[in-house]
Amino acid sequence: MLAKIHSAALFGVDAVPVLVEVDVANGLPAFTTVGLPDGSVRESKDRVKSAIKNSGYPFPGRKITINLAPADLKKEGTGFDLPIALGLLAAAKLVPPASTQSLWAVGELSLDGSLRGVPGILSIAAAAATNGCHRLVVPYDNGWEAAVAGDLEVIGVRSLGEIVEILNDLREASPIEAAPDAVEATDYPVDFADIKGQEHAKRALEVAASGMHNLLMHGPPGSGKTMLARALPSIMGEWSFSERLETTKIYSISGLGNGSGLIEQRPFRAPHHTISDAGLIGGGATPRPGEVSLAHNGVLFLDELPEFRRHVLEVLRQPLEDGSVTISRAQTSLSFPAQVMLVAAMNPCPCGFLGDARNECRCTEQQIQRYRDRISGPLLDRIDIRLEVAALEFSHLHENGPREDSAAIRRRVNRAIDIQRQRFSGSPTLRNGQMGNKEITRYCGIDDRSRKLLDTSMDKLGLSARAYHRILKIARTIADMEASPNILLPHLAEAIGYRRTDTVC
Repeated sequence: MLAKIHSAALFGVDAVPVLVEVDVANGLPAFTTVGLPDGSVRESKDRVKSAIKNSGYPFPGRKITINLAPADLKKEGTGFDLPIALGLLAAAKLVPPASTQSLWAVGELSLDGSLRGVPGILSIAAAAATNGCHRLVVPYDNGWEAAVAGDLEVIGVRSLGEIVEILNDLREASPIEAAPDAVEATDYPVDFADIKGQEHAKRALEVAASGMHNLLMHGPPGSGKTMLARALPSIMGEWSFSERLETTKIYSISGLGNGSGLIEQRPFRAPHHTISDAGLIGGGATPRPGEVSLAHNGVLFLDELPEFRRHVLEVLRQPLEDGSVTISRAQTSLSFPAQVMLVAAMNPCPCGFLGDARNECRCTEQQIQRYRDRISGPLLDRIDIRLEVAALEFSHLHENGPREDSAAIRRRVNRAIDIQRQRFSGSPTLRNGQMGNKEITRYCGIDDRSRKLLDTSMDKLGLSARAYHRILKIARTIADMEASPNILLPHLAEAIGYRRTDTVC
């Protein structure tokens, strides 16, 4: 007897439909799984056998062959337990075979027949909806996440026996309804109203958030660099449903999803400086997203930037330029999205007190140069804004007056973002920080006075051609913040100010 049921395999951040074919034939008892299964899929035979028996159903003692099609795609994970078990029960006519042919199922079975949640359920549900699925069976713990994927009936079950009773019309199915689209959370850990002083730094962060510009802060210890970085997601503006869906997919396949629907706050990832290149970019025998992909549509914060190993930092160059990470292996090549705002922080010297009026720096010139040389020029060139964060004056610590909160700044950022969305409508570019050379030429024109100022600044500061284009992008963002159709001289002057520390870093 042959039975068929649909499932899916993860491939990067997306899922690929897989047809699970179960054949129960006369012959010596055997259980064979074909179709490039990995170890966890091959081990499913023991979990499925125990789950079926412990759920009170007979296990067919005949020759069993499981085919996972397409056969040339590697299948991984424990999510095939449930479709294999349902296929065996359909082949044994313990459930109507017709009821499984249009069904999609995914889930890991315990030995007692209960179901455990699996990672990547949002990607699987999205693939099911795209391929015409009308009924998807998932573990109950995954139900809320699957329900947000599209227009399909999601049935969350806690055990194998429960879905068997539903398919035999002995129990009424209770589809899980998608929760109403939640308003983006505004209760961030750090609000701009919590930050005392540093008005220049706050302005730079507002510019960075408005145009999605990468940012490097340097200053002495205790000047507030980390606190400023942690406050940045609170002003990054509202994100679209598609952005939230894509980010939640990444967290889902990594097993970091909240299990209740879409992620509400923009990601903020702050890996330790001892992280490996695979941890930062992604990788492994089975490629998985790294920190740069987990920060997609959010902030990747690298504190103490020179302390990161140089080869780890160098692998950031391609994601910062392309907005994606490509990981190649012998049999496959996967791409993960990595459209992030890089925010880095560093001290001006190894001891941290170079230029500090209250503390004496004891570093030699050679030590300072070696410290700065840990960061390559090509990587620094990909950072739009260089910001010097001075030590906080003690008088600011006693200020108790009202300060502008993140909500007010976020409203201004949203207005600038709306201008950019209209400008780039129908284009893959979303923000000014992502513009290429053609778009810079088209949208970043300047008059003769501004051009003369820029040329003079390029010569005096010794800036590169890439820095020239990044100054124009920053100036375009500043103009958008003031709703100016053209880049004016003050906009360009402020943008140049954010690159003046090129020779310092």
